[in-house]
Amino acid sequence: MLYQAYQFQTDATSPLRLMSQIGSSFIGFAGAGSGLARRVSAALEVYSRMRLTHSRPDYGISTVWIKEEAVAVQEEAVLEMPFGRLLHFRKEAGAQPDDQPKVLLVAPLSGHFATLLRETVRTLLQDHDVFITDWNNARDVPLSQGGFGLDDYIDHMIRFIEEVGVGTHVVAVCQPCVAALAATAIMAEDDNPKQPRSLTLMAGPVDCRVNPTGVNTLATSKPIEWFEKNLISHVPLPHAGFMRRVYPGFVQLSAFMSMNLERHKQAFIDMYKHTVDGDHDKALSIKTFYDEYLAVNDLPAEFYLETIEKVFQTYDLALGKLIYRGRLVNTRAIRRTALMTVEGERDDICSVGQTVAAQDLCSSIRPYLKNHHVQTGVGHYGVFSGKKWNQQIYPRVRDSIHASNG
Repeated sequence: MLYQAYQFQTDATSPLRLMSQIGSSFIGFAGAGSGLARRVSAALEVYSRMRLTHSRPDYGISTVWIKEEAVAVQEEAVLEMPFGRLLHFRKEAGAQPDDQPKVLLVAPLSGHFATLLRETVRTLLQDHDVFITDWNNARDVPLSQGGFGLDDYIDHMIRFIEEVGVGTHVVAVCQPCVAALAATAIMAEDDNPKQPRSLTLMAGPVDCRVNPTGVNTLATSKPIEWFEKNLISHVPLPHAGFMRRVYPGFVQLSAFMSMNLERHKQAFIDMYKHTVDGDHDKALSIKTFYDEYLAVNDLPAEFYLETIEKVFQTYDLALGKLIYRGRLVNTRAIRRTALMTVEGERDDICSVGQTVAAQDLCSSIRPYLKNHHVQTGVGHYGVFSGKKWNQQIYPRVRDSIHASNG
């Protein structure tokens, strides 16, 4: 009923938002130079943008600068699967050195799309051949494709790594750190020739018992049955995934926004003021952020509930109890894969200590193949985007990858 009510509300307000968008453009053009026209046009535009969207935004990466030269980049899907695809950012022929390491960037399957990592991709492209896990919106996956749980996620991870090929370097951001570590352990135990050459875990909940955050406290405050009863909905018509059980992206986004409601309200006020004042660069910066932030992605119910239970409530991987397809995940089996962990000092989603826990779990990796970095002055998103990511974190990640590429 929750999702159906949301769909009714969206359908009812869509025409008004479309009219506001058109009206903003018309009034802004017809009343150019008029203070009143600018204010009305800005108000209509802000209203039209205060909406959720459910389609993946574009990555918008058509070129990348390599040694002060602009190199063309083209997106190419190299493997299509019902719940996601492996996307390759292919550089123009002859522009990419043969020795650039192959990097698989593992994006979260969360309330946002993988495009949230576009800046991470853009930075990595300078020195690497980059692939990304591009997850589909579960509400667009027909029920006939079956379910998708944590085991299926790990299956996809292994399949994607094998597709990228021998010598793959895996960089996992946030939520998928557990699955990436599990997939690497399984491939190591199976002596898979395509097991990752290095694994970089960034701000991920490997052991949520360490320095619990508000997110961790919320996850343990209710039994798993409560999450299933109150947060899981069926996809309504007219979507392709009609009747699929999902954790709706709009529910997760609402929870995130409520944590910092005043900041978001102020951002839209600032957007209005900058638009009226003609400060288009500042207005565009806010618009660009919210175009991405308000694009929501539904999660398969099985994956969401299993993640809450096994990662945030019972700490299966951290306690050596995670079961994958009937077998115990043994992180001690990892020996040849270099490991780097990265954390943000001010991360209020995945606190300091939760990711570095992987270092102890991977006790068979030799010390010279291990690195850890805590970045001062950054929160969760600052670990993989922004000035400090580009100037301080990325050089360390790059050097770790290149050092283990031989």
